[in-house]
Amino acid sequence: MPGARYPIEIVNGVPVVAAPAEIDISNADCLDAVLREAAARGHARFVVDLTGTQFCASSGIGVLVRAHKRAVAEGGELRLVMPNSAAVLRVFAITGIDQVIPHFPSLYEAVVPAPATAPRPPRRRRRPKPGLRADRPPPDSGATTSPA
Repeated sequence: MPGARYPIEIVNGVPVVAAPAEIDISNADCLDAVLREAAARGHARFVVDLTGTQFCASSGIGVLVRAHKRAVAEGGELRLVMPNSAAVLRVFAITGIDQVIPHFPSLYEAVVPAPATAPRPPRRRRRPKPGLRADRPPPDSGATTSPA
């Protein structure tokens, strides 16, 4: 597919790229160029919609992983839209990409801002076991003391 273009649509202020039906070596470079353009539009987050994607070769996975790494390095995020029925979901699960790149079952969920994370409560300090002090090693149970 030389010269193929994938439009960048803005949804709720987030750039969304609709991925092609098949991502392979013939169009991976073009997809990479479009993802770079989407990221360059000054948005911290952008989305790749894989709803219509039936096949994704390793070249396509590589493009998505590199786009994800670039986004994270620049303080942003790449999100994927992959419904549970998506044909490519199995490939992403086998390769572990589904654990690396955030993915959502719908475009609506992918463009909604992530909730602000609440500050974590301070961790409670663990108390030493009775009879042991944190600043001393445990007594040697085999040693005997004799009065001198």
